[in-house]
Amino acid sequence: MRETGWLGWIWFAGIMMIVMGSFNAIEGLVALFRGEYYVVTEEQVLVFDITAWGWITLLIGILVALAGGALMSGAAWARVVAVVLAVVNAVAQLMFVSIHPVWSTIVIALCVTVIWAVVVHGSEAKSTTTTTYEPSRH
Repeated sequence: MRETGWLGWIWFAGIMMIVMGSFNAIEGLVALFRGEYYVVTEEQVLVFDITAWGWITLLIGILVALAGGALMSGAAWARVVAVVLAVVNAVAQLMFVSIHPVWSTIVIALCVTVIWAVVVHGSEAKSTTTTTYEPSRH
């Protein structure tokens, strides 16, 4: 199978998952070590207390970043895991949207873009990671 221009979307998705995962991990660490950074009022909803949310976000961030790295390998399992974790990340950001609406909206939009890229063009990544030997015809 020949390489197409759409393969760049898979690399973009993998890199964005690494970036999003890193940012999520940083958000989680900030919640754990400087919980007062996130101000939650009575009108805002946060499903968990800030410490539990920090651990959840840290774990999701690490998993998303690892899935992004695996996605660039072209493995079918990595594509499935990437889509599942992008969905989980988007839903997790919904819990944080009342505290940081712009940031959460950006992350959700990036998750949707990653899901689209992997679902629509994921099979093209596999074709470039496998090499076949074709003897030359002289």
